[in-house]
Amino acid sequence: MPRIRIYQEDHIPSPMQKVWQAFADNPFALMGLWAVCCLLTLAVFGPWIAPFSPEQQDPLALLLPPSWDASGTVEHFLGTDDLGRDIFSRLLHGAHLTFGMALGIVLASLVVGFIIGSISGMMKGLKSSILSHLLDALLSIPSLLLAILVVAVMGPGLENVFWAVGIALTPQFVRAIHQAVHEELQKDYVTAAKLDGANSVQVFWYVIMPNVWETVIIQTTLAISAAILDIAALGFLNLGAQAPSPEWGAMVSQGLDNLLTAPWTVTIPGVAILCSVLAINLVGDGLRSALSPIRN
Repeated sequence: MPRIRIYQEDHIPSPMQKVWQAFADNPFALMGLWAVCCLLTLAVFGPWIAPFSPEQQDPLALLLPPSWDASGTVEHFLGTDDLGRDIFSRLLHGAHLTFGMALGIVLASLVVGFIIGSISGMMKGLKSSILSHLLDALLSIPSLLLAILVVAVMGPGLENVFWAVGIALTPQFVRAIHQAVHEELQKDYVTAAKLDGANSVQVFWYVIMPNVWETVIIQTTLAISAAILDIAALGFLNLGAQAPSPEWGAMVSQGLDNLLTAPWTVTIPGVAILCSVLAINLVGDGLRSALSPIRN
């Protein structure tokens, strides 16, 4: 009996599948993605996972070291601070504040920056030139310094930090999207679409937008790490979250007095900030490498 062979057509991966395959081939990017997923989980469910209230004090457990120290206890896994508050619980509640607020700030800045950047990128002539120079002037000021100036005017507090960091990050989105849209307008396929009868809205939505998403995604990942650093820096300078808030930067500031006697009160929230920024930067670098062949 003759053998029957079944031939299957080669599966042609979509651009999204190509990006994911290139991203998955980078072990550091995957490691960063898993870390970001864990951070996101802690930011959402941290207050329910924490064994203690972030403000609960225990006079009998002042400055307890972490559990791996001979003097530590399993009950307080990461030790306690000078008021007997559980650092692990405060760290979980702080993820809800630091990481969660960073995501909210970046989302708001992305929406505002996308609208302004898209409209300005489609402009030509004097208006586009004036806006471009204005953005260059704003971007010459570091985002943290601009956030400090805004907080100095509005006053300290988490709500004002939201507005301050958002105002500091929005020009970056506006500039990135403005430049990307303006560059795409010079391409031949945009001219062909206009000659085919497409109006400005159709050109932007159907022709330019598919080629701008890569810039938006990369800029968003970079902005999240910048937002975490700015929020933590403002908290450290007592311009952001105020005591007894468990925000990570404020925790570092509150533990400075005990740096020599209880270094874990500073190093543990500091390592949390470092790992968060590192994980997001690894994801951003992986996305940039995965998207570069698609752009080219």
